Formats: sequence, C-alpha cells, structure tokens
Amino acid sequence: MTDQRQQSATLVDVAREAGVSRATASLVIRNSPLVAAATREKVELAIDKLGYVKNLTAARLRAEQNQIVGLVVPNLSNPFFARLLAGIEEALDEANLAVFLANSHDDPERQRDVLQRMREHGVNGVIICPATGTPGDWHEHPTFKSMPTVQVLRHVTDSLDYIGVDYKTGVQDAVDHLVGLGHTQISFAVHGRVHSAYTERVEGFVTSMSRHGLDSQSLVQMPERIADIPVAARRIFQQRPGCTATLCFNDVIAIGLTAGLQDLGLQIGRDHSLIGFDDVHDGEVIRPALTSVATYPTVIGRSAGERMIERLKDRKTEPERQILSVDLRLRRSSGPLQANPAL
Repeated sequence: MTDQRQQSATLVDVAREAGVSRATASLVIRNSPLVAAATREKVELAIDKLGYVKNLTAARLRAEQNQIVGLVVPNLSNPFFARLLAGIEEALDEANLAVFLANSHDDPERQRDVLQRMREHGVNGVIICPATGTPGDWHEHPTFKSMPTVQVLRHVTDSLDYIGVDYKTGVQDAVDHLVGLGHTQISFAVHGRVHSAYTERVEGFVTSMSRHGLDSQSLVQMPERIADIPVAARRIFQQRPGCTATLCFNDVIAIGLTAGLQDLGLQIGRDHSLIGFDDVHDGEVIRPALTSVATYPTVIGRSAGERMIERLKDRKTEPERQILSVDLRLRRSSGPLQANPAL
C-alpha cells in the first residue's frame, strides 16, 4: 500500500502532507527564494515521505526536459575518469543537472550506440572523451547535429567545444627535469591506441628530447593491463641498453613499472628514475613517492561541466577551446644520474 501511495503521489498530496497550498509546494519544487525556510523544510519532508521526486522525474521525461547531461568515457578502469566525473558532477549539481554515465570501451561503434541511446532518452547535452577512431564529422549526423556537445581530454573536431590539457608542456617539463638531473638515456613508456592526447604527449617528448640533442626515438610499448606491466619492464633495456630514466604515459604504467623495475633489482630514484603522468594514484603513498605530472582531472571535469552549462544557455556561440595547465610534482622516484647505473 505504501509503494502504491508513493507511485501515485501528486503535488496536491505533497501540499496536503506539508499543510501548505499547492502554489507554495510548487514554489518549493521550483526552488523559489520566496518561500520561508521552515515552510521549505516541511514541503521537502513531505516530498521525501511521499516519493514525489519520482513523479517529478516522470513528468520531466514526458516533457522531454530531463535535466540530464550524458558523459561518455573510453575506460572506467582508470581512476582518472572517476575524478573527472567528480568534477563534472560538482559543476552540474549546481545547475540541477544530473549525469548519465556510459563507457565506450574506446570503440567508436559502441560509442555511437551509446550516444544514440542517450539521444533517445532526451539528454540535454553530452560531454564526451571521443573513442579512438571517432570521425571528425560524427556530430554532423542528423541524430546528433542539434545536441550540445563538449569534447574533453581528446578532440576530433574544431566545430565543438573542447576542454583539454597542456600535454606537450607536461611531457617537456618532465624531460627537462630528467636532463637537469644528468640523464641522457631516457625512454617514454606508452600504451593504448593513438588519439589526440597520445599524439600530443609523443610530440612533446620528441620536441623536448630533440631540443636537448638526445635520441627521441625511444618509445616503449607497454601492456594495457597494469598486472601485465611488471614483466614487461625488461623491454625498456632491450630497446635502449643503458637507459637510466623512464617517463610514463600515465600513472598506471608508472605503478606497474615500479614493481617491474624493483623485480629487476633496481632501486627507483637511485638506479633508475621514473616519472608518471596525471598524478591520480596518490603518488605520496607509493614507495618511493612517485614524481608525476599533475593534470588535475577534477578541475578538468568541472571546467567541462561549466562549459556545458554555458552551451545549454546559448547554443549559438562559437565553439571554445580551453587548454588547462599542468604541474610537475617532484618526489623521490626521480633522482640524479648515478656514475655506475645497475643496468
């Protein structure tokens, strides 16, 4: 009986339960400042008791005013995206917008299906980290053309808003730091598919190594799964004998290599320097503490959420491109070149 009553609750029921008029209950639901705090509290308690929020959601669905923003990411196993989501939710909550999260698994076909379903459910807009291989004109399809969209982290077109990271500077700062410590045999451990963020990081590595007169052709491919990375650590020295420092594409690789290098008998920070990227794995608690390029995913998420809110307010403005700065967080995993490195 209780469930049945909650499912059929109306605004009149809420008003009656709270002892106010229907008009007053409506003002509370619309978050009007005209309602006294005590009255608002009574109405909100009645809403919770009767389950009226569910009815309100259904009404919004019928009116196609869902107040929902879709978020499509390529990989939910990387904690970076959890922090990105936290930042997006932080911004959207302030505008009474909810997030509809989906994982594309970095597959453009799956991504298209996910976007189609989001569109069918009437999302107000989409924040998307495009899957590798996403065509630059995907948003021109009639199904998606009118959908407000913000690209985040990766970009495939200049026709849509983009919130990104200064990947090149982050990589260059890391290389400069290692060179300043005396390292000249430096590898770049990468994994995953090629997309804009991948390309920008590699370009930053090549540019910085070349500027120092060092060999820039030292990319080492690592497995996707963190559990498989330790046994692949030996690849670094197979490709570049005498390598004394490794910059990693992200912290996932850095953590895997922390185990792998130690298994090879190397003391990180003394025998071999290691730098991560993104600084999302609490580098202070890893041993040795991990030097990493901080990209602040929560800040990125909040910026993407704020841009979506602006886009929903005015859909006719020109696309914006925001590139957020990074910082190199120095810790004990990167140290001076030793006279007689272990490998």
